[in-house]
Amino acid sequence: MSPSPEISPAVSTALDCLANGLTPERLTLRDAVRALLAHLAATAPGRSVEVRVPPYGAIQCVEGPRHTRGTPPNLVETDPVTFLQLAAGRVDWASAVADGRIRASGIRSDISAFFPIV
Repeated sequence: MSPSPEISPAVSTALDCLANGLTPERLTLRDAVRALLAHLAATAPGRSVEVRVPPYGAIQCVEGPRHTRGTPPNLVETDPVTFLQLAAGRVDWASAVADGRIRASGIRSDISAFFPIV
């Protein structure tokens, strides 16, 4: 997996598929999500917010109080396609939260400042 999502073939391929109304292959989608999560973790280091994109991955990011056990107090969860669209700037954070595609809870869960990624 490339540390830079801009040059990751999986990210490019998945975004191209979505732009053409197609569903990316499962492995491509997985690799794209993982590359983007890795980039988000590097861009916003810390352990106060958990970002989950099931079934492909989860990270902890954003400076602040560290979470160690149980369900984190600051949680962001979304599906892989919404995460890719958010990362590419094709969907707005507030709109995705409002229509339930992103579930965000906790006082630190608004991580909209870190998007788009690519």
